[in-house]
Amino acid sequence: MEAAFASFLKAGFERLAAWADTLDQINVFPVPDGDTGRNLVTSLVPLRDLGSEKINITDELLMAARGNSGNIAARYFTGFLEAGGGAGLGSRCRRGRELAYQAVRNPVQGTILSFFDDLIQALDRHESTEDGGWIERVLGDLEGSVKRTATQLPELEAAGVVDAGALGMFIFFDAFLKTLAGRNEPLSPILDLFENYLAVGKSWRAGNEESFCLDALLKVDQAGALGRLETVGPDLVAIEEGEYLKVHFHTADRATAHRSLESIGRLVSLATDNIQDQVRSFAAKPALRPVHVMTDAAGSLTRADAAGLGLTLLDSYIIIGHRSCPETRLDPTLLYGAMTQGIKVTTSQASIFERHQHYERILGKHPKVLYLCVGSAFTGNYQTVMSWKEDHDPDGRLVVVDTGSASGRLGLAALAVGQRALEEEEPDRLIDFAQRIVTACREYIFLDRLRWLAAGGRLSKTSALLGDALKIKPVFSPAPEGAKKVAVLRNREDQLRLALEKIASELDHSQRPWIMLEYTDNPAWVGGPVREMIAQARPEARIIVQPMSLTSGCHTGPGTWGLAFLDQDG
Repeated sequence: MEAAFASFLKAGFERLAAWADTLDQINVFPVPDGDTGRNLVTSLVPLRDLGSEKINITDELLMAARGNSGNIAARYFTGFLEAGGGAGLGSRCRRGRELAYQAVRNPVQGTILSFFDDLIQALDRHESTEDGGWIERVLGDLEGSVKRTATQLPELEAAGVVDAGALGMFIFFDAFLKTLAGRNEPLSPILDLFENYLAVGKSWRAGNEESFCLDALLKVDQAGALGRLETVGPDLVAIEEGEYLKVHFHTADRATAHRSLESIGRLVSLATDNIQDQVRSFAAKPALRPVHVMTDAAGSLTRADAAGLGLTLLDSYIIIGHRSCPETRLDPTLLYGAMTQGIKVTTSQASIFERHQHYERILGKHPKVLYLCVGSAFTGNYQTVMSWKEDHDPDGRLVVVDTGSASGRLGLAALAVGQRALEEEEPDRLIDFAQRIVTACREYIFLDRLRWLAAGGRLSKTSALLGDALKIKPVFSPAPEGAKKVAVLRNREDQLRLALEKIASELDHSQRPWIMLEYTDNPAWVGGPVREMIAQARPEARIIVQPMSLTSGCHTGPGTWGLAFLDQDG
């Protein structure tokens, strides 16, 4: 694919990724599970990697697709790109719409499908001109298309929002079209254009029926497999591609649905979400506070943690082979399984453009924002945000703290600050609290093997092989100047002994210690024997068990675990 065209699609994806949380907050159709933004990003992340010669975009979109809107959008862009390099924009959009409609058993207007219809009409209505003015006219029509969804579906009208999938595609094509036309003017102000449609009404209530959302990839060797799925569940989206069949649907009977899938073909992958749990989480979002807290996902903090406290998480990307994924959207078992198999794994920052979009969105929504930034010794995020502030934050509404930390130390600090933000009314007091907390947090990361440091270029392969042969297990501590090696051990017993010593010496006067235990591919051991031993030593402690941030996991590898702690009285 032409590099320039790939860059236009990448711009659309990156802007969509930055606004995904906003889409999740208005996702009430077809079920109010708050995951449309997340699913669109997961499904379309292959568009970020189109510059790679190794990528087969049809296969990659098929494998990545998740959720209702995500599967539809993935199919749309398969057709959009399938049309070929010589095809005009209108032809690409028609082919994309054709495949999107083929995937949906019961097409519904007032959704992402309506947007695809209206995009074609807008392109037909406003022919391309050299001055680029046609872009604004097309986007004006599409703005109206998205707003109409608020009255086309009763579920959206009752909630007072527009369709999340349709808005997601507006955000994508806003960036795509403007970069395609070489336009340098600002992107559409989403919060201004749709300000009356971006919050679910206070009187709206979600239903409470238990059901499940299933995403399955099947390998089939018989004709008519798609026809046998017609009654498997409502909201069915199905994609046929060669010998593979990708399906998404909702069901109240997970076991029966699973058996139906297995009777059709071999299950290559299956992802299941409990819709009732998602609806409960969607309906329980914290109210807006005087200061909004955001942090980097390089801290050991989950999406569920962030949602419960109303925090914003900024993702980096994990690259497995030639496939990339935002780190909080990636199943850790896939990462550690790939590392064990010797597949190359790396990390990359979000582009400066994507990070800028995050800052713009958050500052546009909140009067004051506190950003607990991953330590400047670990990434360039601190330099990037401070540079952006110079040009876009004259009133100092975005307060940035260089935490000098990552992993569990950053995650535990963010949890503490996020909880304080729920009750603190004075911004200055919260900021002072945050600065004390990031200094007070401590962390020790216990590596199992050195080969992963060598794989990431942080250690020579010869040293790693020798160290692993001698069963050397180093211990690191994140600090403002970078990761510091604090000990070299030989076995798990030594690791536990050191962990207990650090807790005893550094929390000796604490009456209310808060301890975070982090796991990689070893949750049973960390959540079992390790937790039990630490709980016996400090029965009064508040102990939580968390997955280690995947950024840290990529560098330290399977078998690693971490210990972070904080004196809540300090």
